Amino acid sequence: MIFYFSGTGNTRWAARQLSKATEEELLYIPDELRKGELRYELKADERLGFCFPTHGWQPPRIVREFVRKATFVMSAGSGQPYVYALTTCGDNMGHAMRILRKALRMRHELTLDAAFAVVMPESNVCFSFLHLDSKESEERKIAAAKERMPHICQLVTERRRGVEELVKGAIPYTYTYVIGGYYNKHLITDRHFWVDGKACTKCGLCAKLCPVDDITGKPPTWLHNGQCTNCLACYHHCPAHAIHWGSMQRGQYHFSTGEDRK
Repeated sequence: MIFYFSGTGNTRWAARQLSKATEEELLYIPDELRKGELRYELKADERLGFCFPTHGWQPPRIVREFVRKATFVMSAGSGQPYVYALTTCGDNMGHAMRILRKALRMRHELTLDAAFAVVMPESNVCFSFLHLDSKESEERKIAAAKERMPHICQLVTERRRGVEELVKGAIPYTYTYVIGGYYNKHLITDRHFWVDGKACTKCGLCAKLCPVDDITGKPPTWLHNGQCTNCLACYHHCPAHAIHWGSMQRGQYHFSTGEDRK
């Protein structure tokens, strides 16, 4: 059983590789939260995986909410499951995995047996010092990720324990708890999004893709109800690039699902 969240498609791609390798069910966290039935019975020998993008050097709000609300029930006589997690990040992920590890231990008494980070193209447009990758850098990161995923899939398939292959960066504490603390407290909001009414084609894609149903109308308006997880799916997937975040003019990125990137 693999639970995943993805805004621009990076993590979805990685989670699908794991699902194919392990032949285990892939579940989209926003859909699970919408259902409200968050009780999961793990079969004997079933792995339990979590895949998510790093948001401000922390797990996304929606992922932490799911971990807090979910209940995992072990089959009789099955013992503790093999638990692993994978995060995608633009350059590094700080102590994001430490936060997940603590939440699993305190809420579910589960031990994270293996943890991985996969560097993928940057998608954060909310910090002035962060920039999207050039096309060359983007393709280079994707190529490296393609080479790395079979190794990760093998370790997970074999249930290797005590594995930690992370990219924490030079100052992980500062990234996660200082800069990331500010980011997750002040910038996880829909109040900085706005739409160029002249450019908007009123296709409704942004509302369809929003994982927390925070967008309504054509052209879109945001509900300002505190549910936004700032995944930037609406921003990056807009075919007319009519959606903007703040005053900075940035480009767009989302992971193609074409045959060339399988």
